[in-house]
Amino acid sequence: MKLEANSGVLLRGREITRRWGGLVAVDRVSIELERGSVHAVIGTNGAGKSTLINILSGEIPPSGGSVELLGQDVTGWTQPKRARAGIGRSYQRNTIYPTFTVFENCRLAAQARTQKPWRWWQDAQRCDASTAAARQAAAKAGLEPLLERPAGLLSHGQKRQLEIAMCLATAPEVLLLDEPLAGMGAEETERMLALLGELRAEHAILLVEHDMDAVFRIADRITVMVNGCVIASDTPDAIRTNPQVQSAYLGH
Repeated sequence: MKLEANSGVLLRGREITRRWGGLVAVDRVSIELERGSVHAVIGTNGAGKSTLINILSGEIPPSGGSVELLGQDVTGWTQPKRARAGIGRSYQRNTIYPTFTVFENCRLAAQARTQKPWRWWQDAQRCDASTAAARQAAAKAGLEPLLERPAGLLSHGQKRQLEIAMCLATAPEVLLLDEPLAGMGAEETERMLALLGELRAEHAILLVEHDMDAVFRIADRITVMVNGCVIASDTPDAIRTNPQVQSAYLGH
């Protein structure tokens, strides 16, 4: 089920709360992701960033609040249903198939969005639509020259690019990216930031990232979380000079 996309806000969380027993991991967090914008979420370990992205993607339900995708309440939807409706998600850990080629990884991702699970391999070989989607996604992610290379032989940065290509193969409106720059060197970081800059125009992007230099370079808006709560949400310039943020997170 693909929802009708409109301009402006594509994904909205309202007063999202998640409790684990007596622990409040996310406390009444509201967030909006707009097409053409990179919205970064930063915070120390345990701030609630990963829990928030898991709730938005549908991997865990909220204890309170709601999630809207393209104007429709999807709070009760499963992760696969949200993925088919327009949410692409990458993870801190690699989720690629190392023995499959770059092309095969992208094709499987494209196929998984539409095909019945007991026919996925047979149809993946024959489906022109998934083949075209796979090639287009790999090209967008800068991996077209590496289509036939086994994913396990890619560099770390190329593997992260492949994860984004696999997201793109599902034709998402929204990209939820969990630390895509983790473990990258300077050159790989520059390549990834350039890719995110290119993808921004057609998508709403949520970026959870610890690399502060990269965040302040690429983000249009930054939300700062501490102990499950949002303490600030503003432009990078405003966040950089916010006394509460400086005290709680940036170390000034």
